Amino acid sequence: MRIRVTLAAVLVVGVALVAGAVVLVALLGSVLTAQVCTEARERASQLSSDSAVRTSSTSAELVQLIDRSGSVVGASDAGKLAAPGTGCVKVGPSGYSEDFVFAAAPVESGGEVVVGRPLVDVLDSTRFVSRVLVVGVPVMMLIVGAVTWIVTGRVLAPVTAIRREVDEITATELHRRVPAVRLDEIGRLARTMNRMLDRLQRSHESRQRFVSDASHELRSPIAAIRQHAEVAQAHPDSTTVDALATTVLAEDVRMQHLVDDLLLLARSDEDHTEPQGTPVDLDDLVLAESERLRMATDLAVDTSAVSAGQVRGEATALARMIHNLADNAARHARSRIALSLAESDGTVVLTISDDGPGIPPADRARVFERFVRLNSARSRDTGGAGLGLAIAAEVVRRHHGTIEIHTSPTGGATLEVRLRATTAGRS
Repeated sequence: MRIRVTLAAVLVVGVALVAGAVVLVALLGSVLTAQVCTEARERASQLSSDSAVRTSSTSAELVQLIDRSGSVVGASDAGKLAAPGTGCVKVGPSGYSEDFVFAAAPVESGGEVVVGRPLVDVLDSTRFVSRVLVVGVPVMMLIVGAVTWIVTGRVLAPVTAIRREVDEITATELHRRVPAVRLDEIGRLARTMNRMLDRLQRSHESRQRFVSDASHELRSPIAAIRQHAEVAQAHPDSTTVDALATTVLAEDVRMQHLVDDLLLLARSDEDHTEPQGTPVDLDDLVLAESERLRMATDLAVDTSAVSAGQVRGEATALARMIHNLADNAARHARSRIALSLAESDGTVVLTISDDGPGIPPADRARVFERFVRLNSARSRDTGGAGLGLAIAAEVVRRHHGTIEIHTSPTGGATLEVRLRATTAGRS
């Protein structure tokens, strides 16, 4: 880039200087020639006013007197040097190596006097200026090229420093940042690079935590299966095939659910397309989930506040979101769960409340992160893997909605989901 900028600057300045030099030499020759013409006219007028016109010529001036018949007076064998008329003409007379400018003036006796002045001074001046320009234009081009090279190098030096710093940053050194002390476009570029590095660092750290947590969660059911298998192998009389199969099946189901959740989150991270815009009746999904809770738990499930609500999205994903929120509420509720659904001002509001211990305000944003479990959910028997609320939040985000946590009237937690209602009528 530095070379291209320098060459472009030299080329532009060179073309401008050459064009200017040509114009300058031409204008200088024209001005000096006009000045010689004026001098010749003044000299011809001066000679024509004399009573006796002197026609003596020198190397610096040629003079001829022309009578009424057009013949040269005083020179029988000499022809007219020029016929300038009322203007000036440039002629190279025979016997002279340089051009002359001729002008004429009428005399009282008839005829005219013709005066010629040499252009040798004009030619000398234009040649001198041409020689100066022939030397000066390349020198100016060299100076412009050198200045452009130096200035461009200083301007691009921060870019080179940024490139070298970024080139040295590896996956283990994402904490490094490029210098961003300037306030111009390069400074803005450096700050943009630093923001990109911040995002890469957060993504890398999140991926590392995700892999670590996933490995830890998968290790637990694998270790449990191995433990029971080793005990059964070492002490066959301490267990039965049915008990071993029940334990292995339970741990396998737990591991399968965890793997399914991990795959769902991985696909969600890779898939940035909009969900399909199919009309979904959320009230049907809420009522179906409430029936599952009644059959699977001894909790009282209140659905008296569930009314019609329709959104556009993926029915399977929305059902998974409702299931995860309801399952989370059932895990922490003491005796009662309340589900409500209402549509107002183009928004469908879904709330699921429980009468459990609630969620502290300081943890309400953190619980939507992956593998985050509060102390009350750490138990292996009652706690999940910490992915249910993360999956629910991801589904809500993909459907351009919001999810928040509040305190329920019974002191537990209320999870509130807001989704954009469909504009189409219900089928």
